Amino acid sequence: MAPQRYTAQVVLRGAGRPDDLIFDQQGHLLFSDEINKTISRLNADGSVTLLLKDTNGPEGLITLPDGTLIFSEQDSNQIVSLAPGAQTPTVLRTLPGTPSTANCKHGVDGIALDPTTNTVIVPDSPTGDVYRMSLDGKRFTLLASGIVRPVGAGVDNQGNIFIADECGNAIWRITPDGKKTRIGGFGMPDDVVPDGYGNVLVIDLEPSIHSLIRLNLVTGKRETLGSQGYIEPQGLGIDSHGNIFVSDDYANLIMKYTPA
Repeated sequence: MAPQRYTAQVVLRGAGRPDDLIFDQQGHLLFSDEINKTISRLNADGSVTLLLKDTNGPEGLITLPDGTLIFSEQDSNQIVSLAPGAQTPTVLRTLPGTPSTANCKHGVDGIALDPTTNTVIVPDSPTGDVYRMSLDGKRFTLLASGIVRPVGAGVDNQGNIFIADECGNAIWRITPDGKKTRIGGFGMPDDVVPDGYGNVLVIDLEPSIHSLIRLNLVTGKRETLGSQGYIEPQGLGIDSHGNIFVSDDYANLIMKYTPA
C-alpha cells in the first residue's frame, strides 16, 4: 500500500534553477538547470557539485549502471550521453522536431529509461510524437503520435509508459502492446513517475494548481501530496526508500517528501 502521509522538507535552496531530477548509482540526486545550462549533483552534506556546463540547455536525465549519463538538450532537440570522466557529451540522436519559441513548441524536455527493454523513451515535444531509442541512439522507433506537447516520461516495471502532455491537459498511458489511453483533467502536467504501488505521481505546473498529485490508476482517485511553497514545480523523482523529490526552478528549491 502506498504511504498515506509524508513530511516535507527543503533539501536545496538558492542553487540555480533546478529542473529535471535523477539519482546516480551512489544514490546522489542529480539535477539539470536549463536556464543556467548546467547539470549538478546534490551531495549528502547539502553542498552542490557542478558536473557539466552544457550550452544547449540540459533537461531530462538518465543514469546507467556504468555511470554514463544520458540527457536531453532542449535548445538543440538532441539526446546526448556523457561517459564517466568525460568533459564533452556525445550526440546519440537529433530528434525530428524543430523547436521554436512558439507556445508549446519548445524542444525536448523529459526522457525516461524503460527497465523492461533497457531503452530510452523520448517525447519529441515540437512534433507531439513519442519514440523508443536504443542506448546507443542507433535504433529509433515511433511509439505514439498526436500528443499536444509531450514533456515528461515515466515507465513502470511492467513496461507501461506514461507521458505528461503539458499543453494537452493530460497524462497518456502507452501499454507494451502499443495501446494509447488519455487520462484528462489536469492543468499543465510537466512530469510523471510511477510510484510502484499502482499510482502515478504527477507534477502539475498550472498556476492555479502548482502541486504534486498522486493518481490511482485503478480507482481514479487523485490526491494532492504537496503544493506549499511552489512557484513553478518542474522535476520529479523517487529514491530507493520511497522518498519523493520535487524541484521548482522559479522558487529555486528542491523539496523532499518522506513517508511518515
